[in-house]
Parts: sequence; C-alpha cells; structure tokens
Amino acid sequence: MDERRGRGWAICAVVAAALFWSSSYAVTKQVLADVGPLTIGAIRFTIAAGLLAVMVRMRRNPAARPDARQRRMIYLSGLLGITAYFVLENIGVELSTASDASLIVATYPLMTMLLELVVFRARMPLLRVGGVLLATVGAFLVVRNGAEVGGSERWFGDVLLLLGGLVWAGYNVLAKYAGRGQDSMNLTYYQTVAGAAGFLLASCLELGEWQAPSGTAWLLLAYLAVACSVGGFLLYNYGLRRMTSSVAVNILNLVPVFGVLGAVLINGETVRLPQAFGGAIIIAGVALGVVERRTTVEKPVVVQPAPVAKRV
Repeated sequence: MDERRGRGWAICAVVAAALFWSSSYAVTKQVLADVGPLTIGAIRFTIAAGLLAVMVRMRRNPAARPDARQRRMIYLSGLLGITAYFVLENIGVELSTASDASLIVATYPLMTMLLELVVFRARMPLLRVGGVLLATVGAFLVVRNGAEVGGSERWFGDVLLLLGGLVWAGYNVLAKYAGRGQDSMNLTYYQTVAGAAGFLLASCLELGEWQAPSGTAWLLLAYLAVACSVGGFLLYNYGLRRMTSSVAVNILNLVPVFGVLGAVLINGETVRLPQAFGGAIIIAGVALGVVERRTTVEKPVVVQPAPVAKRV
C-alpha cells in the first residue's frame, strides 16, 4: 500500500511539472519580444538558483552533500538538461511557434526509451512502445505542418526543438544515475547552479543586444524562474527518482495539450487541423501509457547503470 501511494505521489508530481512546463513555451514567446533567447535562460536560471540556494540553507534537516565526483556528475546533468536543452528550446521557439514547440515534445519519450534501451537494456512493455510511437506520429504531423505554413525558418526551429529532445533524453538517463542518494531539492539545486553558470557564459554572445526588459517581461521571467524552473524541476526530479525515465517522460506528453491551449490563449496563435489531429493522437498515446501502468502487475524496476569511470 505504501509503495502504491508513493508511486501515486510520484505520478502526481510529474503531472504537476507538466502543467507548469506546458505554459513555458507561450510565456517564453512573449518574453522574446524584449529579451534574447540566451539572456532569457541566464536571467531565469540565475533567479532560480538563488531561490534554491535559500531553500537548501533554510532546511531543518539538510541532506548529505554529494561527494566531489557525484557533484561533477550532477553539474554535468545540469549543463545538459538546463543549458544545452533550453538553448535549443528558446532559439527553437523564437524561430518557430509556441504551439509547435508544445507538440514536438511528444517525440521525447521515444528518444528517452531508445536511450534507456541502449544504456540500461531496460524492458519496454508493448503498450508503452505503442503509445510512444503513436505520439511520434502526431509530432510528425506538427513538424510537416510547420514547414508548409512557416517555411524554412519555422522548419529549422522545429528541428532545433527535436534536437532538444535528444539532449533531454540524455539528461533523464544521466540525472537518474548522478542523483543516486540525493533528494530532489539537493539534486535540483546543484543542477540549476551549473545550468545558470552555463547560461551566463552563453548570454555574453548577446551582449550587443542587451536592453532593460519591460515590467511585464520581468514578471514573466519571474514566473519562468519560480514556477517552471524551481517548481517544475523539483516536482519532476521527485517523480523521476521513483519511476523509470521513459514512464516519467511519457507523462510529459500532457504538456502539448496544455501548451497549445496556452499558445492560443496567451499568444493568439491559430491551431490548424493537422496540429489538432496530432494533438488527438498524442492524447491516445498517453492513454496507452496509462493503461500499461494500471494493468502491469510487476513491481517497477529502478534500473541502475553500470558505473563508468569518469563518466563526465
């Protein structure tokens, strides 16, 4: 019973993270009118790192600090899952649309599943595979629609978002290995510090374009930092530690549905029939994943990769 309750809380945590992250594409698209994509990341994650530093130091029962080798692994996962991923996401959203970005994340479970298969040799239940592949078909419809409507620039933005999926898959696998023995707050804190440092360096490329953001832009940046970065990553890392990576990422297929709604309501984007059809296919893929989780009678296996010397 306790195990089921713990798994239920883990699923709820990842769903909540999906709700926060679903709004980030539309919000980022708004901020891009005032701030460059790399500078957005620098401001967003520097604020988030500061908030997490305060939270870590105010804890009554602080968790054990990771040793030097584990910190290097966690820092690497932060550079991968925060700096590298959000560079691709922010530039991709700038060139494409928030609705495209929201829908393309449906391909991420397939990439994570394949990487798990290679690294962990994890068993993939048939229904989960079917759900992921179905969601990928929906994403294909979205990318093809983007090329037809927006031309080469929007297509290139969509491709960058797909590359972001490969980076996100690598983050999920590395974070599960690097975060062993650490609670979600400690793990998120060290990852965010590394990600913010990477973004601060990258933002220097936009030095000539720097300008003071408007008051609205600052409010949106604060939302990205507090809700999407601190809240989203804490919730996601909590859930990720209690389930396999592909299951966690499959739940994130809920992001496209809410993300498209945000793009329509916040940015006034128009959703065409191929996008709507792709969204319906994505929902079907999520439903298959839920059926698999409810019908399986096995205990979920937490797979640990074989240690690799200096895997940095």
